[in-house]
Amino acid sequence: MAAFRVYDLPMSTFIEHIVKLTNHRDRDLLELTLSKALIDLLPLERIVVARVVREDGVGRWLDVARLDAKGGGRVMDPQRVDFQSLVRLEDASDRFKCLQSRQLLEVTWAGPQGPRITLLPLFSDSRQEDAGVLELHSEASLSPDSLMLVEALRQIYRNMYSLLEYSDRDPLTGLLNRKSLDDAFYSAVLEDLDGKVPDMAAVAEHERRHRVPANYWLGLASIDNCGLIRDKHGPALVDDVLQRVARIMSSTFRTYDRLYHFGADQFGVLMHCPDEALVLSAFERFRNSVEKTHFPQVGRVTVSCGFTTVRADDSPASALANTERAVDFARRGGGNKACSHPGLVRRGFFGPTPLPGDQVAAA
Repeated sequence: MAAFRVYDLPMSTFIEHIVKLTNHRDRDLLELTLSKALIDLLPLERIVVARVVREDGVGRWLDVARLDAKGGGRVMDPQRVDFQSLVRLEDASDRFKCLQSRQLLEVTWAGPQGPRITLLPLFSDSRQEDAGVLELHSEASLSPDSLMLVEALRQIYRNMYSLLEYSDRDPLTGLLNRKSLDDAFYSAVLEDLDGKVPDMAAVAEHERRHRVPANYWLGLASIDNCGLIRDKHGPALVDDVLQRVARIMSSTFRTYDRLYHFGADQFGVLMHCPDEALVLSAFERFRNSVEKTHFPQVGRVTVSCGFTTVRADDSPASALANTERAVDFARRGGGNKACSHPGLVRRGFFGPTPLPGDQVAAA
């Protein structure tokens, strides 16, 4: 096989991939775009981007993007996987070794001149929630020029990830901000496209609607009597309360649930879960953890929570309206409660928020 050289690449092709990699506003699309660039520009048979996901302190590998040179591939939504079916970190020893050492690792499995897998850490010094590896499958060792190109694209990926991470995060709590909810809401609830890699940039907003599968939930949590806390203790202590509530939320929900701070005293969760009772249980654990936490100088703090299922015609605004109704119901009942909007509808407390085009079912 002839040696691969970076300067053999058509400059227009290289620049095209650089433009695509730096043209995103959605961090979740970066792994797919990076994979497409590497598989197109390098002599690779397959590329896998594997991220670490955690639940209850246990880490497992999730292949968020997988592309083959001969066509085909898959992009996985972390919220829609069966966590228990994923490989534990330690059981994928090569990946785990690469992750721990944060250095390139080459694995040969068919002789010194045969096929091999090259593993590189996705981040050079990442936070635990950003850990991952690039897994490059090739017929032979990658040349120094090839590795130089991988490093260049990986650095661009890191820079873009950091920029988008900064713009998507609330500076006070470190949780996602309200601005990031809209894109996440639509992309998270897209149905799997028969295992094919979707061209996400081509999916217009009107195509994203009406395709919501069951079992996505949007929830809100609001600190009870936050105004009184502010009046009594001042804004600095309110900020401390918000930061502590955010840490409790991060430790209660799964690492692949999307956690938000919407400003003031409101927190949000976008999650995929097969059963309403399990969603209620998660919010009850969070509510209970907040109640049992001692907040310095403030003492006891409680939260009122509400959540709703995401319906086929929902937008972020309409789903949030339902969660706010459930939170308001919890507050009017004394606060420190978690309420399901669908559950309240079933019990006849109020009807669902009407949507354009809704039809009234016959009695």
